Formats: sequence, structure tokens, C-alpha cells
Amino acid sequence: MKKYPKTEKYDVSWIESNWMGPNPLWLLEDLCGHMDLRPGMKVLDLGCGKGLTSVFLAKEYGVTVFANDLWISATDNLRRFEEAGVADKVFPIHAEAHALPYAEGFFDVAMSIDSYHYFGASESYFTDVFSKLVKSSGQFGIVVPGLKSEYEKGYPETLEKLWFPELFTLHSNKWWRTLWEKTGLCEITSCYDMDEPKALWQPWADWSVENFEKEFGDVGGGGDFDKKFLEADTENDIALIALSARKRI
Repeated sequence: MKKYPKTEKYDVSWIESNWMGPNPLWLLEDLCGHMDLRPGMKVLDLGCGKGLTSVFLAKEYGVTVFANDLWISATDNLRRFEEAGVADKVFPIHAEAHALPYAEGFFDVAMSIDSYHYFGASESYFTDVFSKLVKSSGQFGIVVPGLKSEYEKGYPETLEKLWFPELFTLHSNKWWRTLWEKTGLCEITSCYDMDEPKALWQPWADWSVENFEKEFGDVGGGGDFDKKFLEADTENDIALIALSARKRI
């Protein structure tokens, strides 16, 4: 599997105590290799969960981060940011993705790791919300779970028995590229399937078998869902998709 030297600086137990899906630092580090992040930039981390990605951005790139999440309270995230020594650079915000409390053009960069598909797979979210958050020539970057290609039923045959409606937000990198590119509001700077997606996903799936339900309750198919999902993918149709872009106007 590809090496992620920046992520290797962080304690595995700290990551596993706070992750809410496949290792978000691996996903973020891969994406950041295709973006231009510089100290002092204002960055929105939308759907930040327990703030792992926000801590990483502040420490590794010296940016100021607005750590926005709906499911995790701002107070809980503030405690984590204080413990990580980044409370002067990372500001926790509790807000829903369609009701964000930011001025238009406030950010240099808007990012979302393993959450954008929950709210951004509609035709209008990029035009009406996400694009407006970033200043002219600012940047966007997301990583989402997806599929290697589009299918007539919306999913490959191998995953049919495990499929449920929320998974229809899983699409190909071409689908995501088109969703943004056709707006004319941005120039795509990268759009690709990350290497070895199942290897990136597997540690989270293994952890979930014993820990998911006591941490999050009986939601999302249960603690062994991700493991079953990966095992069922015998044709390697599952993808982790990274997309970055620069605002045109």
C-alpha cells in the first residue's frame, strides 16, 4: 500500500479513538498532494467528524481551519483541539451543510473528507452552497467513497444483496467530475481513484466489527457491514475518489 509519511507521525490509537470511517488522514494526505495549501490560509473542513482532519491540516500545513460538523458537538471537538495543541488554529463549528454560517468568499479552500457524498451529490449543492464559500481562484477538495464506473441498476451485481438507498450516493470519478465541471464555476485540477481502496478501507472495517456499535449504535447496517461490503466486492468495483478544483470567478 502507498506510504503516507505525514500520517505516520500520528499515534494509531488516537486515530482509532476518533475516526468515523476509513482512515481520514490517509485520504486527506493523498488529496493534499494535488492541492496548494500554504500557511495562513483559511480552510473549511466540512463534515470533519471528530476533527482528525482539522488537526492534521493545522499541524502539517499551518492553515487556519473551521472544523464544521453536524453529528459531533463543537464543545467536544474543542476539547480534542485543545488536547492536540491546535485550538489557536482550529475553530469548531456545529452546523448543517445546507445552513452554514459563513460569508460568501470567506475561505481560501473548502474541503470535505469522506462526507461530501452525504449532502453534495445533488445537482445544486456545488452551485448554491459549496462554490460560494470560496473566494475567486480559491480551491476545493473532496474525497468520497464511490465505484469504479456507473452501473445500469446503480450498483454492481456483487453488491446487490448489501445495497440500501443511501448507497446511491456512490458514483464514479467521471460522474463527480462532470457534476462540478458542467457548472462552469471551476477548473478541475485532479480527479482520480485512489490506489488500493480496499486496503485503505480494511483497517476501519476490521475495527468496526468489535467497536462500531458500542461507539455509534446500531446504525448504517451494523458493525460488520463494511467488512461484508468489502468481502462481497469480488470484482473490485469499490473506489475511493479524490477530486480537487480551483474556482474560476
